[in-house]
Amino acid sequence: MDTGLYGHVRHPMYTSTLIMFLSTPVILASGWSFVLMLFYLPIVVKRIRNEEIVLEQELAGYKDYKKRVKYRLLPYIW
Repeated sequence: MDTGLYGHVRHPMYTSTLIMFLSTPVILASGWSFVLMLFYLPIVVKRIRNEEIVLEQELAGYKDYKKRVKYRLLPYIW
């Protein structure tokens, strides 16, 4: 599937959780929640990398999909 959000990034659900977690410190006006967000980022990056390894091995056509949709999480960034 490479239409809609999946045509822009390979992991749009992680993108939405990233937006949610980034907005939480602003909504709560809490520095502590921002600190927690700093722990969330490397966890998501590691999970995406592991997930892509499994998808390449188990899902036919995923390597071609990766060529068509270059960005994992944020368009034009990563």
